[in-house]
Amino acid sequence: MDRIKIEKLEVFGNHGVFPEERILGQKFQISAEIYTDLHKAAVTGDLDKTVNYGELCQFISDYTQDNTYELIETLADQLAQEILTRYEQVEKVTIEVFKPWAPIGLPLENVSVQVTRQKHTVYIALGSNMGDKEGYLWAAVDALNELDDLKVTKVSDFIVTKPYGKVEQDDFLNGVLEAETTKDPWELLDALHDIENEAGRKREVRWGPRTLDLDIIFYDDLVLDSEKLVIPHKEMHFRDFVLKPLLQIAPWKRHPILGKTVEELIEEL
Repeated sequence: MDRIKIEKLEVFGNHGVFPEERILGQKFQISAEIYTDLHKAAVTGDLDKTVNYGELCQFISDYTQDNTYELIETLADQLAQEILTRYEQVEKVTIEVFKPWAPIGLPLENVSVQVTRQKHTVYIALGSNMGDKEGYLWAAVDALNELDDLKVTKVSDFIVTKPYGKVEQDDFLNGVLEAETTKDPWELLDALHDIENEAGRKREVRWGPRTLDLDIIFYDDLVLDSEKLVIPHKEMHFRDFVLKPLLQIAPWKRHPILGKTVEELIEEL
């Protein structure tokens, strides 16, 4: 991927563990590597198709001066997140914050912290079979879109499906959405649980009725196995109420373990 590189931009900020650092302030240096597609800008000469590095430098300087953090780790992380949110064409960013003359009582030229953050494509299944089902699903879409570090990019049609499992209950309304996020899988899971809880979700009966059910189906091509979270969702390829909506928005998406596209999985099912 193409990149724009900014090296050791001098900025002023009020960051540090000690109160005097946050009151008096000091100089910092910030380096940034911005990963994006520069081909269109190179071919057309159109500044709007690239990232204006002059504007970006000003943004980095303003952000560093307008915010105060005890840790430069926080500054680096938040600055990276803000750049990804502000510039849609940026896919990944590396930020390094240098702190010259850090107060550690030893001879030191500087200390630095470097973080890399990027946008991830995720697919989330939605389901409801209580109350205003469609209302719950659209409320979940809106709640996800309101998160600072997530943007919903596609939403499937909602389909009526029979309940899964042996519990007697009403039919479900199901769908799938695509989103871009800088959250890691665990942060995303926590956000989904918060949204479910806001909708009054109760986890009392396995496969029982629920106001809202949100599941991570894919997270890029990540394969993750843990007690609390499995990605890809371990039963998604058996569930037509996941595959049918997913077919509408990502028929080409390939299962990273099975090696088959969504279209192939639903044909087999």
